[in-house]
Amino acid sequence: MTSLKNSVSGLLIALSCLLMAGSVSGQGRLSIEEVKDGLHVITGPGGNIGVRLTADGVILIDDKFPEDFEEIQSLVASVTALPVKYVINTHHHGDHSGSNASFLQTAEVIAHKNARDNIIRNNQDGAPRIIFMDETAVFLGGVEVQAFHLGTGHTNGDAVVYFPDLNTIHGGDLLHTTAPFIDYANGGSSKGWVDTVNGILKLDFDTAIPGHGPVMDRRFVINFRNQMEAVRQRMADLIRDGLRAEDAADAIRDASLSWTQAENGLFMSRSIPGFYAEIAAELE
Repeated sequence: MTSLKNSVSGLLIALSCLLMAGSVSGQGRLSIEEVKDGLHVITGPGGNIGVRLTADGVILIDDKFPEDFEEIQSLVASVTALPVKYVINTHHHGDHSGSNASFLQTAEVIAHKNARDNIIRNNQDGAPRIIFMDETAVFLGGVEVQAFHLGTGHTNGDAVVYFPDLNTIHGGDLLHTTAPFIDYANGGSSKGWVDTVNGILKLDFDTAIPGHGPVMDRRFVINFRNQMEAVRQRMADLIRDGLRAEDAADAIRDASLSWTQAENGLFMSRSIPGFYAEIAAELE
């Protein structure tokens, strides 16, 4: 009986340790799926991660939160035995660059200059060692991955990552399936966003990985651009009619504009004051 009790007790302790380890490391938060041959996406809390496989290693696009590092490594290991060699940040926000510090131990992290500056100014860990201004590319294992800075939008340091052999892009938070956040504190701009998406549409792609939400097609990107133009026009019309800043969040709502109907979306919850100020300044 004593032996049985000891065995049960040992089993319970072992199970408890496993559960605690999973809780601490964040295991089980994320999942991975194939987008195209050689390209996967890791989803879950935080920004979507692109996983480009090559014959000589892996190129990641973004790396979520700090607590996700081990699970990201585990999910990458489920589709290749090769290590991560490069991480390209689409921008500085912590749900996209949070594991930079850990990856910098074994890989290189690349970002636009403004994204690196934002990481440092916002006291984040893991500032990239490699930066670019207008465009750059990584060549690894016979694969080319391109990164472009096409202008302001979500922030002033957004990168659009292009996989030319797969006709696919990773747009970071320049693309969002619910509603966008215009980060005015870090150089965001709705006008710049329209121009930037027009630049994206000059690339030859049929598939797009957004910063958040399911993989989308080219038509969704066009619709995203069109809604940004539409909400800009609506805000301008309202301001011309005498709209006050304090009334903007209620007045902007329109049944035909899904972003204004997303109560928990970051457009309505965080972007409206800056959006009003931006459009008002344009009209002066």
